[in-house]
Amino acid sequence: MKKITSKYGIIAVEAACAVSNGVSPLTAWQVSAAKIFAHSPTSEHKGCPKSAFLGLAELGEIAGVKPGKYTKSIDNKRYAKDALAILRENESWSNDPLALWKRVMGGVDKSHNSQMDVVIALWESRKFVGQRES
Repeated sequence: MKKITSKYGIIAVEAACAVSNGVSPLTAWQVSAAKIFAHSPTSEHKGCPKSAFLGLAELGEIAGVKPGKYTKSIDNKRYAKDALAILRENESWSNDPLALWKRVMGGVDKSHNSQMDVVIALWESRKFVGQRES
């Protein structure tokens, strides 16, 4: 397993672990983000990576998380869902978050905002339904 270097990836994996221990997805994200970004409230409250994580949780894609209503974001949830589908087809996409983002966006010119860091970190940490522990 690769070492996770993205702070939002670290938050996602920590939150996934907390959720599997009974913490709500939103609370799990908030607690981890507050710890990782203790001195940067702007980064702590950044919406796109949080919404990607909550969207995957909402869909029941994160192991140990019951599907539910966790986010109002439509776009970030879709980006994360599409990225996960691409990784399930070919996990080599996990090696390049920007290339994965471009594939998800299908030609639409929009800046990556850490959503792929969340999906890739969860993928690399085997936190998705159907992945086996390594």
